[in-house]
Amino acid sequence: MTQERPNGAPPKWRRRKSARPGEIISAALEIFADHGFAAAKLDDIASRAGVAKGSIYLYFSTKEELFRAVVRSAVVPGLAPIRAVAESFDGPLSDVVPRLLAGVSAVMDQPRLMSFVRIVIGESRNFPDIAAIWHDEVVGPVIDDFSRVMARAQADGGMVPGDYRLQVFSIVGPLFMAMLFRDVFGQVVSQPPDLARLAELHGRTVLRGLLIEPST
Repeated sequence: MTQERPNGAPPKWRRRKSARPGEIISAALEIFADHGFAAAKLDDIASRAGVAKGSIYLYFSTKEELFRAVVRSAVVPGLAPIRAVAESFDGPLSDVVPRLLAGVSAVMDQPRLMSFVRIVIGESRNFPDIAAIWHDEVVGPVIDDFSRVMARAQADGGMVPGDYRLQVFSIVGPLFMAMLFRDVFGQVVSQPPDLARLAELHGRTVLRGLLIEPST
């Protein structure tokens, strides 16, 4: 007769091994969000995942590798709509930039994302690998997606010439600043910035300086 745990779940040792990496990643997400990177203990992650500490090393050789897996699981899938727009959209810049900004604002609006941003900003000096992970998995791909759109628009003659990677920062920068402002001052100001509305407004504003009007 199968013995069940008090909550009705099967004994931990009966779980499929294939489920364990996901359980470890889910537990690590919670621990990283609650304690940051440095203070996150593998013992606590293992306990929350319901596995022995040694089991973590069967799937992740370092805490940094586990952090990368958490980022890939919790953040990277949310970037898919941005990439889809950048790769498939062949319309004018005036149409694609607002859609890209809407995608970025949707990602930035997730509370989970801010937990990672705090970790990267606060701890990357002592743990540069987490900055590299965040850049390689999140920031770099978004910059590349926008850059492809900017380069194509310049080549088509629809956008003013210039360093299109720097132009990406001018487009996305206000959203990032508003996200940080909301995180720091959201509890003390009456109207923290709405990222979706800012994306819409900024999209219209920045395009006035980027677009080349067709000659008559």
